Amino acid sequence: MVEASPVATQVPVLTETGRRRKRIKWRRHIEGWLFIGPVILGITVFQLAPIVVSIFASFTDWNGLTSPEVVGIDNYQKLVSDDPFFRETVRNTLYFVAGHIPLTIIMAMALALLCNSQMRGISIFRTAYFIPAVSNVVAVSVVWFWFYQPRDGVLNGLLEQVGVDGPAWLSDIQWAMPAVIIVSVWQGVGYPMVILLAGLQGIPDSLYDASKVDGSTARQRFFDITLPLLTPTLFFLLITQFISSFQVFGIIFVMTHGGPANATSVYIYYLYENAFSFGRMGYASAMAWLLFIAIALITFIQWKLQKRWVFYE
Repeated sequence: MVEASPVATQVPVLTETGRRRKRIKWRRHIEGWLFIGPVILGITVFQLAPIVVSIFASFTDWNGLTSPEVVGIDNYQKLVSDDPFFRETVRNTLYFVAGHIPLTIIMAMALALLCNSQMRGISIFRTAYFIPAVSNVVAVSVVWFWFYQPRDGVLNGLLEQVGVDGPAWLSDIQWAMPAVIIVSVWQGVGYPMVILLAGLQGIPDSLYDASKVDGSTARQRFFDITLPLLTPTLFFLLITQFISSFQVFGIIFVMTHGGPANATSVYIYYLYENAFSFGRMGYASAMAWLLFIAIALITFIQWKLQKRWVFYE
């Protein structure tokens, strides 16, 4: 009588084990897709689909209600060559960016240096400086709107105490944009302060100790140690601040409505007017994609130039 080979008796067992493993593997795949399915569905419905629609709409004459009429690149041509308000809003946006970014980063650096000390109760000051960053933009704008009132406003009241007649901040063409920049810096300085504070706390104390032994001053330690080691953090902040400053809207909408005489009408506010006030959804979509291209180009240039001034350990 011939005995069965050990290999022959193990083949069915191995086959059944392989099938069981495949079933477990497929079950895990299905479970994984079920977990991430709602996220993928949400991204598709609320992000990818609107992107596709906006790309198509930018080549149409569409008011959002009737059937769109394809006009090719006419919207882009009108923006670049035939719309004087477009060029004015671009200038206003660049004005805002040129004032907002340097002031925000400089003030954030100063506050981060102050908050990096080990004094008792410093966490209270850190929280106080960061609170405006998480405050509602409408509430902040309304409060500052009353601060800027020419007669009963807090700022002009303080200036009057020292014999200075304050301007009509929000109704003066020369002062309206600086007033908006001040509010944006006050509200937005908390986030870059926290980022810079984290960068400061990541610098080894041994570097400062060695520099002190060599007899360096506080100014020398800042420019020779602190600033170079913070360049990766500053690079990140420059990119994020450029993107956010090009998209300023809430403060303008609440405080000035683009006035006076379009002095504070920035790019996003003009885009909003075209889409929801003038009923030119196709034109507004073209504006949105031009803004995307501009931000992408600026970010790309910043990324290429980082090699010249950003120092990584």
